[in-house]
Amino acid sequence: MTFNRKKILNLIFYMLIAAVLFTPLGFKVKVYVNRIFSGSASSVTIEKQIALQSYNWNLVDGSGSNFNLKEYKGKVILVNFWATWCPPCVAEMPSLQKLYADYKDKVVFVLVAEDKIAKVNTYLKENEFNFKVYYSKSNAPKELVSKVIPTTYILNKEGKIVVNETGSKDWNSAKTRDLIENLLKE
Repeated sequence: MTFNRKKILNLIFYMLIAAVLFTPLGFKVKVYVNRIFSGSASSVTIEKQIALQSYNWNLVDGSGSNFNLKEYKGKVILVNFWATWCPPCVAEMPSLQKLYADYKDKVVFVLVAEDKIAKVNTYLKENEFNFKVYYSKSNAPKELVSKVIPTTYILNKEGKIVVNETGSKDWNSAKTRDLIENLLKE
């Protein structure tokens, strides 16, 4: 078998595809691509906003402390479902960290990991993220159930879902910050 230019280029192409699909390099490429194409979150139209029927949702943080969403009824809440093995999730984490840094005292951040505690703790430490991560101990309210990660919801003070987004987003965008500022004024 002789190798001509076309065969060599095809081989290189297939090797690159294999690297992107099956190696850690590929994971990093997927994260980078997701960051590039992450846009701002969009609000749910007023007529399509639904309210939580129950805030009773038991969670635990990485250090074992209990958390129940019902204690924060009447507050602006951001709920994000994510995992360390999910490229779109990892892509949006820096923007969530920036948003958290500025709004942690005004907005309740409930970042729920679909992952092992040790892996999440290592990930948070390596990336210098300081937000708390929670793990479900009971079923989430039915209005906050999604089969896709990442999924992020923002609830207003009345418990209505004003943002319902799947996929990687830029949570630190001016559009999201304006939305949160308006929700805090309500």
